[in-house]
Amino acid sequence: MPVMRRYEVSSLGKNGDIVESRHVAPATSLFESAFSAFARGTLLTTSDGLCAIEDLVPGMKIETVEFGARPVLWIGSMTILPEAASDDPEQTRMTRIMADTFGMGRPMADVMAGPGARMLHRPAALRELQGKGARSGQVFTPVADFEDGMSAIRITPPRPVTVYHLCLDRHASIKVSGLDMESFHPGLGLEQRIGPNALSVFLSLFPHIRSLDDFGPLAYPRASLATLDSLTAA
Repeated sequence: MPVMRRYEVSSLGKNGDIVESRHVAPATSLFESAFSAFARGTLLTTSDGLCAIEDLVPGMKIETVEFGARPVLWIGSMTILPEAASDDPEQTRMTRIMADTFGMGRPMADVMAGPGARMLHRPAALRELQGKGARSGQVFTPVADFEDGMSAIRITPPRPVTVYHLCLDRHASIKVSGLDMESFHPGLGLEQRIGPNALSVFLSLFPHIRSLDDFGPLAYPRASLATLDSLTAA
């Protein structure tokens, strides 16, 4: 029997109402990554300006890199407890990205990213594809992969930390304190990686959808830095 935990969900109903719900589901990386991208206080760019993640509500519009302002349909949150049981210790750690780590204003201020956060970038291994389209050669990579102990630092929170993630009406990269970060998507082939019962529980956390197909296509592929390094070595 897996360890269970509580998840908080705020979603946009079909009639435009905001629906709040609480769920108890497995404390596994599959489930927790859907709720653990951004720490409380993280600033996102909306159509009305900067907004802290905890002040965001479904129906507000977030500025995306690819598709302009898109509506938020779902916001999930959970609390990272440093000493809590988990099937993956990495799920209890955060990454602090110092200001200007990836260039001037990237990020504009320190960002605390959770284990579910991915960042859009164009790695050296794929730069030869740059001329094949404006979005060619870009991938989403886990923020934790960029940890170097200096400007991107692994943090074990000394006290509970509330973390969040969000879904738009389509998968995209969103502006987070000057960085291009990924909105939530469960990835491809999830139904082949978990059983039907676990899939049913997972989908119950997303009241705004009926099936995995409703998440739509991925805006960009995903790749770890280790995978990208192997391409360079090859």
